[in-house]
Amino acid sequence: MTFPRLRHTLLAAALLGISGLSSAAQASGNAICYNCPPEWADWGSQLRLIQQETGINVPQDNKNSGQSLAQLVAERNNPVADVVYYGVSFGIQAMEEDVIEPYQPSHWDEIPDGLKDPEGHWFTIHSGTMGLMVNVDALDGAPVPTSWSDLLKPEYRGMVGYLDPASAFVGYVGAVAINLALGGDMDDFTPAIDYFNELADNQPIVPQQTSYARVLSGEIPILLDYDFNAYRARHSDGANVEFVIPEEGSVVVPYVMSLVKNGPNPDNGRAVLDFVLSDQGQAVWANAYLRPVRESAISEEAREVFLPDSDYARAKTVDYDAMAEAQRGFSERYQTEVR
Repeated sequence: MTFPRLRHTLLAAALLGISGLSSAAQASGNAICYNCPPEWADWGSQLRLIQQETGINVPQDNKNSGQSLAQLVAERNNPVADVVYYGVSFGIQAMEEDVIEPYQPSHWDEIPDGLKDPEGHWFTIHSGTMGLMVNVDALDGAPVPTSWSDLLKPEYRGMVGYLDPASAFVGYVGAVAINLALGGDMDDFTPAIDYFNELADNQPIVPQQTSYARVLSGEIPILLDYDFNAYRARHSDGANVEFVIPEEGSVVVPYVMSLVKNGPNPDNGRAVLDFVLSDQGQAVWANAYLRPVRESAISEEAREVFLPDSDYARAKTVDYDAMAEAQRGFSERYQTEVR
């Protein structure tokens, strides 16, 4: 999930052949969701469950966050979608573009304040947490690291990987987590820059693209990544992988939804938003190893997959708008200052 600023590229992206769904949107019993891809976060199961439990048909849609926002802007005078799913920074931009409207769905009060717009323009349905994805079998006898500072130790030389934070958003999320944990803020990334320079002495592996398979193979024993990838490796792929939220702290990255302003099927759209926050809807996310936003909806079985709540207490929400605004400046500093 990437959070670039789109203000000068929205219409251009919308004109790249993104197909409309106007005929489906007008059909009775339908709700159109932009960016509900069946292979991501198990949206396929969610959409089937929505139809089964509510009678509302929600067609699959494979736009990404940026394409969804671009199309909402292009269609602002004749909206096609009813709801939209995207990374939190895109929810903030959609609110600024005035293409979504407030709605406070069922279980609104269970969504933590930092994970929703106060008026309901966007709200989190599930999240990922940054931490350490560790292939225990590839550590050559070294203990599983428990902190950001551990990664600087000589026993982890050549074992630590992180995606290039100047070009990959997950890499930037790792940089934000490290920076905040070491006393920095969105206006000062010096702690993170200093940390990456120290880590450079330990010969880290810095790929440009997702490295899930390289962790499973043992090529990258320790990767800065999201919790849901570590859980998938352990529980779906059978790898001896552990997930660690560093002792100094980390950050939560929300995935959010919104009601489209003047959408063609507003009642159905609201019903869909209510359902994804229901116990049944939230269970789908837990089964896909994403952490549901409603703590009360996590089953005992799902809790056995996730780290204890005491560990997750170390992962904090941030000012996501400020995080998006700071990304370019950090990238420039990383490229010029890190060895």
